Amino acid sequence: MLRIGSRGSALALWQARWVAAGLEELGEVCRIEVIRTSGDRLTDVALSRAGTKGLFIKELEEALLAGAIDLAVHSLKDMPAEPPGGLILAAVPEREDPRDAVAGRRLADLPGGARVGTGSPRRSAQLAALRPDLRVEPVRGNVDTRLRKLEESQFDALLLAAAGMRRLGFESRIAELLDPDVMCPAPGQGALALETRDSHEPAVSLARRLEHPPTRAAVDAERAVLRHLGGGCQVPIGAFAEVRNGSLALRAVVVSPDGRSLVRRRAEGPAIEAERLGARLAAELLDRGAREILDGVYRTA
Repeated sequence: MLRIGSRGSALALWQARWVAAGLEELGEVCRIEVIRTSGDRLTDVALSRAGTKGLFIKELEEALLAGAIDLAVHSLKDMPAEPPGGLILAAVPEREDPRDAVAGRRLADLPGGARVGTGSPRRSAQLAALRPDLRVEPVRGNVDTRLRKLEESQFDALLLAAAGMRRLGFESRIAELLDPDVMCPAPGQGALALETRDSHEPAVSLARRLEHPPTRAAVDAERAVLRHLGGGCQVPIGAFAEVRNGSLALRAVVVSPDGRSLVRRRAEGPAIEAERLGARLAAELLDRGAREILDGVYRTA
């Protein structure tokens, strides 16, 4: 019996059940254990003010280390750049659509002053750069909660991850999918992380049977950008990589919260050098002005 730890949201449970189904096809018996995290409890606090490092995974990792569960399923974008001692990112399955989505109305159809909801400083900053005439307002809650606020006319549009909307059956509510050159996704967006104890060889081996090497190379490059920039998931940093025929194309952006300063760069190389490419691109971003942007973000945090 493999005990799989998950948050209790509809999306987290969908992800855990998807992993469980894949492992059960391999002959494993699985049971899902729901664990409430700090991020689930802080529903009335903006994530950018909540001390967000590991906010949605801390209690799951504690349960892993205590031996209460054997495997934790996370949204990879919620994970800090490095797991704590004793744990390992054992596998990254094939990724869903990594793009950001607009629900409500297409960006081009929104009039000046329209209210757009997002809980992400990364999305907020890039939207401010694209459409400084819009009113970007914070929104928390699960995907269905946010969509209900849209239906109640609290917002004219929402920015959400396409992956979550697809997984929960809300694809028809997507008004527009944003190209990564328009809205660069969060590192790891759309991908799942299977985390285990590094000493739990049966769980490690089993999880690795769900590994998707092209996705792993892509997210390794994206997370290397984040790590070498010294940022977390609530800093306005976007990174997105694609792997085709063994070659990796990586793009990244750092934006000031008001959208007025933006640094965007690209790099390409062999997929087997994903980490090195990410580090190289981060260094180039820092040299081209990202250091000043990030210093400003940290001073006001």
